[in-house]
Amino acid sequence: MDVISIFLTDQLGETLEDFEHDTTRFVFGRIGPDGPRQLVDGPMWVFVEWVMDDLAGLELCRRLRADSRCADAHVTMVLDNDDQEDRRRALRAGADDYIVGPLDRTIVLDRVMALQSHKQRHPAQLFAIGQLTIDMAALRSTWAGTPIELRPNEFRLLRFFAENPDRVLSREELISGLGKQEPPVDERTVDVWIGRLRRALKSAGAGNPLRTIRSLGYVFDSN
Repeated sequence: MDVISIFLTDQLGETLEDFEHDTTRFVFGRIGPDGPRQLVDGPMWVFVEWVMDDLAGLELCRRLRADSRCADAHVTMVLDNDDQEDRRRALRAGADDYIVGPLDRTIVLDRVMALQSHKQRHPAQLFAIGQLTIDMAALRSTWAGTPIELRPNEFRLLRFFAENPDRVLSREELISGLGKQEPPVDERTVDVWIGRLRRALKSAGAGNPLRTIRSLGYVFDSN
């Protein structure tokens, strides 16, 4: 089944349930100044509020366009009023289009489903950081050209670490970042995946770029 990831800056993104239509599943999440806090599968759509508590919508739009994970996302600016100058400013900041809020689940899904038939955007298929290269299309990763032999869960875990380098990630953040899983993932399972990932990286000649930060979590060193 195809997946379309929909992110909102409003807390609504944390409450919406997934929606399935034909062969597509629409999944929801919340996004902030640091970009997505979970893996993005399939095309990405972002609804950015014009006014937020910690950042202006225009600035967030610019940040998203500078973020390699979001550069190809379809960004809709959510305006407070249908003001002509605000529309122009939103488009200049990098938004693809605009809509007047407030939003609800039906409005969001109607907008995405109406536009996706005309334009499909996909995340970058190749991601590189240092000597690590991840091919999302082939579900394959290499270190300095040497294949890293990984199971699907460890591959997703490595991808999430690589998209959040040099940042301490708790077990809870890793579980959340990997997205909804059935059955739910517990912290002990994460530790097992970490162990497998470390062994695979070492076998590929990567050494140990994955550090344990006592009582806090793990960090992937980019250098």
